[in-house]
Amino acid sequence: MEQEQTILHEKLKEYFGFTSFKGNQEAVICNLLAGRDTFVLMPTGGGKSLCYQLPAMLMDGVAIIISPLIALMKNQVDAMRTFSTESGIAHFLNSSLNKAAINQVRQDVLDGKTKLLYFAPESLTKEDNVAFLRKIKISFYAIDEAHCISEWGHDFRPEYRRIRPIINDIGQAPLIALTATATPKVQMDIQKNLGMSDAVVFKSSFNRSNLFYEIRPKHNAEHDIIRFIKQRAGKSGIIYCLSRKKVEELAELLVANGIKALAYHAGMDAQTRANNQDDFLMERVDVIVATIAFGMGIDKPDVRYVIHYDIPKSLEGYYQETGRAGRDGGEGHCLTFYSYKDIQKLEKFMQGKPLAEQEIGKLLLLETVSYAESSMCRRKTLLHYFGEEYGDGNCGCCDNCVNPKPKIDARKEMQLALRTLQAIGDKFKTDHLAAVLTGKTTAQVKSYGHNKLPLFGEGDEHDAKFWGAVIRHGLIMGLIDKSIENYGLISVNDKGLAFIENPQPVTITGDHNYDEEERDEEAVAQIGKGGAADEELFAMLKDLRKKVAKKHDLPPFVIFQDPSLEDMSVHYPITIEEMQNISGVGAGKAKKFGEEFVKLIKAYVEEKDIVRPQDMVVKSVANKAGNKIFIIQSIDRKMDFEDIARAKNLDFDELLTEIEGIVNSGTKLDISYFLNSYMDDDKVEDIYLYFKEDAESDSLDEAIEELGSDYSEEEIRLVRIKFLCEVGN
Repeated sequence: MEQEQTILHEKLKEYFGFTSFKGNQEAVICNLLAGRDTFVLMPTGGGKSLCYQLPAMLMDGVAIIISPLIALMKNQVDAMRTFSTESGIAHFLNSSLNKAAINQVRQDVLDGKTKLLYFAPESLTKEDNVAFLRKIKISFYAIDEAHCISEWGHDFRPEYRRIRPIINDIGQAPLIALTATATPKVQMDIQKNLGMSDAVVFKSSFNRSNLFYEIRPKHNAEHDIIRFIKQRAGKSGIIYCLSRKKVEELAELLVANGIKALAYHAGMDAQTRANNQDDFLMERVDVIVATIAFGMGIDKPDVRYVIHYDIPKSLEGYYQETGRAGRDGGEGHCLTFYSYKDIQKLEKFMQGKPLAEQEIGKLLLLETVSYAESSMCRRKTLLHYFGEEYGDGNCGCCDNCVNPKPKIDARKEMQLALRTLQAIGDKFKTDHLAAVLTGKTTAQVKSYGHNKLPLFGEGDEHDAKFWGAVIRHGLIMGLIDKSIENYGLISVNDKGLAFIENPQPVTITGDHNYDEEERDEEAVAQIGKGGAADEELFAMLKDLRKKVAKKHDLPPFVIFQDPSLEDMSVHYPITIEEMQNISGVGAGKAKKFGEEFVKLIKAYVEEKDIVRPQDMVVKSVANKAGNKIFIIQSIDRKMDFEDIARAKNLDFDELLTEIEGIVNSGTKLDISYFLNSYMDDDKVEDIYLYFKEDAESDSLDEAIEELGSDYSEEEIRLVRIKFLCEVGN
């Protein structure tokens, strides 16, 4: 045995460069080498792939790895090839290969060069592949992302259900199934479907102690996200949204607010997707905004935060996506925005699916709702969902533990809930029990005659939400069981019956109220005399602007335009960072001219004892945001203005308006290349000098009147853009 272990450690070092195994890896590998079926439950980042990669190198024959994503296979094959001098050591066979490539793969397999052969489940079922695999010696089959087999899993793939019959058809060999997320229900489903109920199960702890879990109500989420990211400048993060449209809108908004971000979703062409993923991995951008198409097999260890703009459809999905944060054991903040309206939206999406699927989907959603609305330790709730108990009272690393809500003793309520559950029996779900307790005569309550029970309505001084919290607590305390066979049905167990006879103290927290309608509006500073701004501050800012303009020998409008000063006298920015969020002030302008303005505002705020608005204004992206980004990029590439206008279906006048908007908000553009081809240098100089020396304001009418008919409106506008970019931004 010792000799075997020594060899294993030597091979681990030789092939992968590691000196020791992580967690259960060694036990899993020994079990597989002994020819036994193996079931591996290991959270993201635990080193699942090594559990089949190392045995594949050591065993006689070829390991068949079944994996759901082409990108994932490619990553793993590339990685395996770096560990070996033989490039044919690992291959994949899928729809992305042409005939010549397929023949090359098959030849390498027949020549005994290949130790790992990856398949998508769809390719595995092809007759010619089955016929080919019958000819070769198979060391074992590995089913990665095995939760795809279960319709109770968060990523169900019907073709995964066909894996067992195909394996029977090809020939017997040991099986290893691996997943990063499986509830007891899903685990049972996987083992049953793969015919591996005798498999040895290796389960690692699902506790990721370095992750901080936080749920916030979804009010002004974009605003919160921008502030959250700016407080973590330079750190990598992923933001998940449910729709492609939201992904693109949010990515544009982040870019407009000076954050390096890119979008990623299945609707983009493969090349763009691959480039954006590389830019994120290579840290050319900080943030990737994505649908859940992004992330499987992303091996970036230092993702510092994962934000869910929309709540996921299931806790498995939530666990797997949040699990992409802090894989190196460092900081990982998991922030999720929750609104019950989003849950209703998700329920709507389910309509039209088969009834059984809808039923499962609704139950998975219910789990998510109860997690989001609970005031109990998030870690405890999450681990309980995956069949693991978390012993500590306070994890110190989730919003509910760090900011605990007021606690109440609910032993009487728990006793009532258990007695009522005992009375109705074990054929009902949480919502039915809550309806009986609150005295709500639903159709189901009526049809079972539960409205006639002596206990009906005994708990009507509390609402269904409160009873949901009590029942959840009963599950976690182990007083109530949830059926694995008939998911969602609950019943009182022996421990619960003992509690009815002899109730112990039960401390629960009043749960969060996420009712959007009742939320108080954020306190906004009282502004001046009911006008649009603080008149006194506005006048002071105008005086300061004159002084600064004189010092720089520039017209005042170049420093800041009036709308920007008005905005300052509404929001009172007191840092350069806040100044950048004032309309018409970009990072460049804030750094160039902001210092004195910030100083004046700070002194004014302190002297007048002003309560500033809590939140700074975040630059919004107009509907034409796509145009803005396209225009900026096109000018950077020195495209002809006529071509830019044509590409976005604008006339020349509309294009100039767009460019003026971009420049007025502080973005610097270099349009000299276009001016050189469009107008004489003398004309450019005359107009430029007018704005620099004579202009009182940036008014176009005044400029036309002053300069005369030799200069067209377009020419004046173009030079004004050049002037503002060079002098102001």
